[in-house]
Amino acid sequence: MTNASAAGTWRLGDRTVNRLGFGAMRLMARADGTPSDRATAIEVLQKAVELGVNHIDTAAFYFSNLRSANELINTALSPYPRDLVITTKVGPGRDLESNFVRATTKGQLRGQVEENIRQLGLDHLEVVNLRIGEGLERGTTPLRDRFEALAELAQEGLIRHLGISNVGPEHLKEAIDIAPVVCVQNQYGLTTRREDDALIELCAANDVAFVPFFAVGGVPGGPPDETEADVIAEVAAAHDATPAQIRLAWTLHKGPNVLAIPGTGNPAHLAENVAAAGLRLTDEEMSRLDTIR
Repeated sequence: MTNASAAGTWRLGDRTVNRLGFGAMRLMARADGTPSDRATAIEVLQKAVELGVNHIDTAAFYFSNLRSANELINTALSPYPRDLVITTKVGPGRDLESNFVRATTKGQLRGQVEENIRQLGLDHLEVVNLRIGEGLERGTTPLRDRFEALAELAQEGLIRHLGISNVGPEHLKEAIDIAPVVCVQNQYGLTTRREDDALIELCAANDVAFVPFFAVGGVPGGPPDETEADVIAEVAAAHDATPAQIRLAWTLHKGPNVLAIPGTGNPAHLAENVAAAGLRLTDEEMSRLDTIR
């Protein structure tokens, strides 16, 4: 069975991770919106680590009426493997009534950092992304004050490495002037947010990982002569792969600094996602897929 290491590795600060990781958000519910099965969610996390995943993305605000991603991770994997890097994010949060709120002060950000530490059962966080903007809308305001607050928390020892999320190139340039940045986490995929092709290059030039979320998702549309589905299906057939695997493989082929964190609550889908780490697309196939926007 393919191991996540087949995708190669990248550095998040002083930690080396396999480029094919796992996103914990989809552990909360099944694809139809019904509550996930707790035992299955724990099985998926444990299986992910068995398959070589050593980079898991989560957040304290990933919870439902029945499930908390951080609690599931703690239950399934603690005591944690030494090579496991858990990345979380702050900025957005949820109050006791599950309404979304946003941390803007150092005190509020500290509270979110400490909440993640407590839920995960850690004494510090390896990587914390400052997420800006609302929902999937990119933030447009400067991040200086908030990022400086996180940098101070890093100096106190609560955080080892910093990243930013839901941002544009101007935010990366602003953040790098304040403190080292190890990753940028944005929505990006074969048919989504392709304006970030240039941001990937900017990240690479600064030795920063680019970590797409929703890389498997797509939007309708495609070139007038070949539809998106046709192109992806034909490339998938050539590799005896699924369209989702081709989307992940395309993502990983966008640069050595590009990581993938596909999420699922299904053990079979997990194995398929990890198997995408071993797919090798030809230059011709990449060129053809790149025509899809």
